[in-house]
Amino acid sequence: MAWHAFSDGTTIGTRGSEGGIIVLDEELREGARIALEEGGRIAPWSITCGVYWLMFHTRFFGDRLTAEAEYASMKSGLEALISQLNQADLAGQGRLASDFVDRFP
Repeated sequence: MAWHAFSDGTTIGTRGSEGGIIVLDEELREGARIALEEGGRIAPWSITCGVYWLMFHTRFFGDRLTAEAEYASMKSGLEALISQLNQADLAGQGRLASDFVDRFP
């Protein structure tokens, strides 16, 4: 699976869903997106991610280094989740989403 800049990178520097400035914004063609924002309403750094038609999840961080490390880890977690979706029924898909959120609280 390959990540690419969401919307050809046009979202970088714009306001994200947490009210901060988008620093990174990437998408998997297989159906996921993840974004890193600086200076949001709740915390200095936030990560929002989602799997299209399944889940949306947000996390908050106090420093950039931690946020960037978690961003990379969450990308791997999203890839794993996506790769398992086709083998799961609807209840199984819900468990996969719940397991992801538990892994990345």
